[in-house]
Amino acid sequence: MSDESGALSPKRMATILDSVADGVFTVDSDWNITSFNRAAEQITGFAREKAIGQKCFDVFRANICQAACALRETMQSGRQRVARRINILNSRGEKIPVSISTSVLRDEQGQIVGGVETFRDLSAIELLRKEIDDHYTFQDIISKNHEIRRIIDILPDIAASESTVLIEGPTGSGKELFAKAIHTLSKRSRRKYIAVNCGALPDTLLESELFGYKKGAFTDAFKDKPGRFALAEGGTLLLDEIGDISTALQMKLLRVLQEKEYEPLGATATVKANVRIITATNKPLTEAVARGTFREDLFYRLNVVRIVLPPLANRREDIPLLTDHFIRQFNARQGKQIEGISEEALAVLLGCNFPGNVRQLQNVIEHAVVLGRGDRIELDCLPAELTQAVSADGAAETGPTGNPLLEAEAAAIREALGRHGGHRGKTATALGIDKTTLWRKMKKYSISY
Repeated sequence: MSDESGALSPKRMATILDSVADGVFTVDSDWNITSFNRAAEQITGFAREKAIGQKCFDVFRANICQAACALRETMQSGRQRVARRINILNSRGEKIPVSISTSVLRDEQGQIVGGVETFRDLSAIELLRKEIDDHYTFQDIISKNHEIRRIIDILPDIAASESTVLIEGPTGSGKELFAKAIHTLSKRSRRKYIAVNCGALPDTLLESELFGYKKGAFTDAFKDKPGRFALAEGGTLLLDEIGDISTALQMKLLRVLQEKEYEPLGATATVKANVRIITATNKPLTEAVARGTFREDLFYRLNVVRIVLPPLANRREDIPLLTDHFIRQFNARQGKQIEGISEEALAVLLGCNFPGNVRQLQNVIEHAVVLGRGDRIELDCLPAELTQAVSADGAAETGPTGNPLLEAEAAAIREALGRHGGHRGKTATALGIDKTTLWRKMKKYSISY
């Protein structure tokens, strides 16, 4: 019922609020809770009778209550906040992820007399997100790309062996991440994992860095120094950018692989090496062998198990996953509360060729999180050179749909269909959707197979 002015009675208002699926509560200017609907009771575990009259921060105990209360900001500025993700503690002390929106309450003269906050339980969504993350994450490797997933499937078998591994892939594609995963999964995981960038040191320094030296081996050798082989004893040694080492050092490395021993500089006796070798390169070693700059016999010693990582431009379906992961990563480092990325900004990322691959995307997201002031990464948070490059290429505006997000989805469906010979059941399973959804999306994008 309503009064003569048309306003709803408190009882009628309470009945309406109790029918809303989202939690709703109101406070007065002193932060005392004045109303508390049924959904608020269910989400928080606090009975209405117990909540009303208490300070809102005593009931919700949210992670923003003391430092950055959204309702306080709204009541002070008069500006609404929409869909901000926070965590609250329920009556049992359990952390509940919620999405909140805030607004002010005004009297007949337009003065702010309180505030209203709605909140939605995101527990089910967060559980689904975790399941997705767990499905697409392996030893810090995040991907839904079929080629990367194929490599991940055989990674435990590779790790279980003692064979040398050669990882090829462009700069920034994650070669060291795969090397670390192999070490972590292997029986050597309790011993050290050591990485050396062979392209960062001149030949003479690299030799002493790898094999170490004895006191008096050269002018400044005042004491023995163990090399990386000694430090990695019993563990794993990654030789990154292996294609950059000289032919002289290639010969010494070949001896280590063949004889399982080496000589530190200035030593008169050999040292046994119990080390698993993983090598990585951003240039195919077969080309270096063809040019005569890399020993063929060493190449065959290294190329027992070969992993080839695709560039990010060939796995665009991973860009949204990686973007979400990096946002959460840099939120934690920067103390930010950025919840996601706008469609416009994501469209630019999907349209970028990323010559620096995953490392470049990581740097872009760090830049955006540092500059981001709202709840989402917007277009103006991205580096100017990135947006200009995509605009110049027209990459974000191509295709029949004109929407790069839809283009990426359509491309992923076509690729999966091709990979599975048009078999819709296998394609749907690979994409993580049911066959009905696949059929509907194929019809939407006019895909026939």
